[in-house]
Amino acid sequence: MPRSVNHVASRNRRKKILKLTRGYIGARKNVWTVAKNTWEKGLTYAYRDRKNKKRNFRALWIQRINAAARENGMSYSRLMGALHKNEIDINRKVLADLAMNHPEAFKAIVDKVK
Repeated sequence: MPRSVNHVASRNRRKKILKLTRGYIGARKNVWTVAKNTWEKGLTYAYRDRKNKKRNFRALWIQRINAAARENGMSYSRLMGALHKNEIDINRKVLADLAMNHPEAFKAIVDKVK
């Protein structure tokens, strides 16, 4: 008597991952072991890069604030130090947005802490 194998479940399990790898190139989309490996690695990249995205945006905001601060005769570190000393709680995301889109408002903040 042959052993009983649940082909339905195992095929569905494979199909589920092969469906997720649609759009990949070459064997990565249709060879089960290759597709499974690339899909799993993609998950690790996604997890890692969700963290890196925050790091990259913070760096971008700092560069934008620094550029705008220097146009107003101040360095980034002096500006941030003066903001903290004057107890002006405004985060880098908002400061960078002001520097890009509302330079007159940013200038007003710089003038207040000078």
